[in-house]
Amino acid sequence: MRRRTHEDDDAFTELATVMAPRLFRTALLMCGDWHLAEDLVQTTLAKMYVGWDKVRRADVPEAYARGTLTKTFLSHQRIRRNAEMPTVDLGDAQAASGVTGDRLELFEALRKLDVLDRAVVVLRYWEDRSVADTAAEVGLSEGAVRARASRALVRLRTELSDSTAATS
Repeated sequence: MRRRTHEDDDAFTELATVMAPRLFRTALLMCGDWHLAEDLVQTTLAKMYVGWDKVRRADVPEAYARGTLTKTFLSHQRIRRNAEMPTVDLGDAQAASGVTGDRLELFEALRKLDVLDRAVVVLRYWEDRSVADTAAEVGLSEGAVRARASRALVRLRTELSDSTAATS
């Protein structure tokens, strides 16, 4: 194992600075919890720092970072098997705008999906990843990714139409 140099630390810091906001947005969509998303990003960056030699040699370090985040999220969900879902009861408070309300409804609908389905939807449609890239990141076949994405989108549409009907 070679010694880490000052240049290595600078290169890692530069990559982490650029990637952290992107990783955070993806993590927040996957887990639906601000604090957990921050923890997932920190864990991802720590794993990347430890394995910096592999990251540095990767063709696309950003893809390596996203893959590490996805695996960290899925691993965390396997470890944490309880069904507890913290929520904030806002009572009769209304969202400041329709866009905010729509986004909150989408986040809530995403949280109701199975963990793996949520990861597939976020990677495919929010991160705009290809089927092959998504399959590689979540460890499924391309056919399984297509099937999960299709079923998850149907469920999201149902959840969103139910929540729209309930507020009408």
